[in-house]
Amino acid sequence: MRASRLLSVLLLLQNRGRMTAEELAAELEVSVRTVYRDVEALSAAGVPVYADRGRTGGYQLVDGYRTRLTGLTEEEAQSLSLAGLPGAAAELGLGTVLAAAQLKLHAAMPAELRAGASKVSDRFYLDVPGWHRGIESLPRLSELAGAVWHARRVKVRYERWGQKKVERVLDPLGLILKAGNWYLAARCDGTDRTYRVSRIEELEDLGETFERPSDFDLARYWQEWSEQFEKRMYSRVAVVRLNEFARILLPFYLGAVGVRALREADAEPDEDDWLTMELPVEPGEPAVGELLRFGGNLEVLEPPDLRERLAEEIRKMGARYG
Repeated sequence: MRASRLLSVLLLLQNRGRMTAEELAAELEVSVRTVYRDVEALSAAGVPVYADRGRTGGYQLVDGYRTRLTGLTEEEAQSLSLAGLPGAAAELGLGTVLAAAQLKLHAAMPAELRAGASKVSDRFYLDVPGWHRGIESLPRLSELAGAVWHARRVKVRYERWGQKKVERVLDPLGLILKAGNWYLAARCDGTDRTYRVSRIEELEDLGETFERPSDFDLARYWQEWSEQFEKRMYSRVAVVRLNEFARILLPFYLGAVGVRALREADAEPDEDDWLTMELPVEPGEPAVGELLRFGGNLEVLEPPDLRERLAEEIRKMGARYG
């Protein structure tokens, strides 16, 4: 562990130049005292590292010194698939491993490629979670990742929708990060199912492995499951009229469902620029809330019960606001 950290100190100084003990400690998630000891160890091993004193001082390597000790460990190589998702890597317990792998890659690059890589990271940043994502508690995510990777059977206590808690024995097949939320694809009683990781309250490794299905494709499974989930969620179709502003809002309020409905609309706006089209909606009260967001920019024509339910809610709002 310490040898890996010493190499990380060396690569940080090589890649970034002068760094203070506090900056190194923050990068490596250790104490400043540990950094002092590590720098002393590097110096004793013959690495030409020296300290500049004073307020703007710090540690740096002698000009021109470069190490070639940049071989990736197996774990670091595996973590590179998450190189664009540092937050996800951290949630999986691979944050420091990924950082070490990136340092080694950076150190091994020729100068001109290093400059290009730094330029990209300085100008582009991928932030996956949505603005209004709540912070989920994910105490079991790292354990689940290990079970997925090593094909180990687990028993979980899971909170289903509606607060009902159940126990399941699962063969975990893959983890998916969707809009900032983690989901587990797992086989249970011969059927492939999806579980939201934040609802897993307890997890027990049963001490046995399982045979991973050779024909299981995680990307295909998630695409098919997502399509079926969307159909179940938006199981009704409403006929609506939308003005131009509502058509702009549609992708923001209904996401991919709104985009697809707009694309598949087979009519043209009328002379007042209102478009009549079919729009998938959720059954019951959720549809009322979703459609009221559009205010006077959208009118529901059918089905009659949904139109009347909206009219009733609007009358209540009118009375409330006088």
